[in-house]
Amino acid sequence: MDYATFLQILDTTVRLATPLLLACLAGLYSERAGVFDIGLEGKMLMAAMTSAAVAALTGSVWVGLAAGILGALLFALVHGLASITFRGNQLISGVALNFVASGITVLIAQDLFGQGGRTPPLSGGARFNAISLPFVDSLSVVPILGPMYREVISGHTFLVYVAAALVPATWWLLYRTRFGLRLRAVGENPASVDTAGVSVIRLRFTAVLITGVLCGLAGAYMSTGLQAGFGREMTAGRGYIALAALIFAKWRPWQALGATMLFGFFQALALRPDVIAKTGLSIPVPALDALPYILTVVVLAGIVGKAIPPRAGGEPYVKER
Repeated sequence: MDYATFLQILDTTVRLATPLLLACLAGLYSERAGVFDIGLEGKMLMAAMTSAAVAALTGSVWVGLAAGILGALLFALVHGLASITFRGNQLISGVALNFVASGITVLIAQDLFGQGGRTPPLSGGARFNAISLPFVDSLSVVPILGPMYREVISGHTFLVYVAAALVPATWWLLYRTRFGLRLRAVGENPASVDTAGVSVIRLRFTAVLITGVLCGLAGAYMSTGLQAGFGREMTAGRGYIALAALIFAKWRPWQALGATMLFGFFQALALRPDVIAKTGLSIPVPALDALPYILTVVVLAGIVGKAIPPRAGGEPYVKER
């Protein structure tokens, strides 16, 4: 593999890993607070449809982004009510939201546009366009680092850089602030947090709503940045892959970045069967497409290290009297 091809694969890796990273960070907030959220897929799908539909109707990607976040927040609120307020089963609530999103997104898109559950192709101001970072031309002549800066670091959409910035921001929030300490504590021992006079319900709802915002960004990126419009089931299991990456990362933000980049690399490699062919290996294209999902099964089977979730995860909190 020559250097130019390697850079192209890395560039594709960054693009494909961005929605996984955003969804993985979303799950990190929720699960650190003790609320398991298997409904990341549904929130991403709802955000993707809402943002693309509103962007197509208004011609503004920013209005579409706001609508996508609101759509995901609505689903997050429903999940919070079901699992926190009414103390329902968190896994069942998440699965139910995924099924609802799968059907309602197609239904709404079909009703609005009549194109088989899709939105019209987005262009111009209705979608995010690539951003060229400063000094791209002048630095491109620098060996090795110049092409890396031009091909891999520069030339992405706004939400890619937002996702990258959210990794250190999440680390700082969780490990360097009082809010982060309380959030982590409520996922480990909510009774001690309650004893300290801090509302467990409020903290968990805050985490669930943060999850909704990040899933909104992930879904909006998929339909207005990575692709130019919404299509049926366009998330294609990325919410579940993000959950696997979260387990792989052991619920830590920097490790989440590495895990999602690994999953993104497998997805990028599946799009370049010519690279595999040059190695002399004969791997069918469907097998390459299945690589990210095979890795998901491997991670969830516990083969790649043992991950211990927050101790109070999945357990509704009942205040002692």
